[in-house]
Amino acid sequence: MSGEKSYADWIAVDWGTSNMRAWAMTADGTIKDKIACDKGMSGLAQNEFEPTLISQIEQWLGTSETPIIACGMVGSRQGWSEAPYRTVPTTPHGTLSLCATKDSRITLHILPGLKQDKSPDVMRGEETQIAGFLSDNPDFDGVLCMPGTHTKWVHISAKEIVSFQTVMTGELFALLSKHSVLRHSVDSKDWDDDAFINAVSTATSRPESLAANLFQIRASHLLDGTEPAVSKAKLSGMLIGAELAATKPYWLGQNIALIGDPALNEIYAAAFKAQGLETQSHTGDALTITGLTAAYKELIS
Repeated sequence: MSGEKSYADWIAVDWGTSNMRAWAMTADGTIKDKIACDKGMSGLAQNEFEPTLISQIEQWLGTSETPIIACGMVGSRQGWSEAPYRTVPTTPHGTLSLCATKDSRITLHILPGLKQDKSPDVMRGEETQIAGFLSDNPDFDGVLCMPGTHTKWVHISAKEIVSFQTVMTGELFALLSKHSVLRHSVDSKDWDDDAFINAVSTATSRPESLAANLFQIRASHLLDGTEPAVSKAKLSGMLIGAELAATKPYWLGQNIALIGDPALNEIYAAAFKAQGLETQSHTGDALTITGLTAAYKELIS
């Protein structure tokens, strides 16, 4: 379609459950502008996705078609248009799903998520970060730990995702710290490094005692006046320690790379260091852009 060229050569979109982010991109992958909003998948009806997107990116559009590459929950069954899961072992990127749109100024392509049939598991969005990581680190062989609400552990070999495992550590921390009896003991913005490391070691060596040890956080606060910063660090350490114990077959003897928010990466790096392991850290947002750019270049090649 001929017409006025848009401000962006193409648009990258990461559309999750709670939030949506978009970037105006040049053909070579340079960011010209970006937006973020709280219009996540969970708050939208199916017919609201396109108007929501247009309302956020319209200032970047001309009258000619602008390609949009999207990842995340926008491609889920409850999203704009389902991009079916691909089964591991496989490469992170698969065939893009072309989504029907009403606005002639855009063409929308959605990246598929990944599924694992044996030991059932799924991911949407993380596969794009993995693609970005492998674009920058093509020879990596080892395990990716992707901290978040649902932390992903991903075995990488020969540029493929061999297997993966999801652990709900972040969601458990949020539930326990905000909606359980522990909320009275962990309400703090501060942090105690020693308490965290001690809790990681305790939970890693005795994960079966997790439930009992968690209540001791409350009892210690009541009886000994333990500071909330200490209690908060203990709660995080116990949950991450239990996660490390459960995922030991993944990380033992492997190269380990962390992909996520820098603050979360730092916490997990400290937990690994307590086990005598060194890690490398990468920012998840940056790798999302790299992964979407790689998908765009595949699309136009």
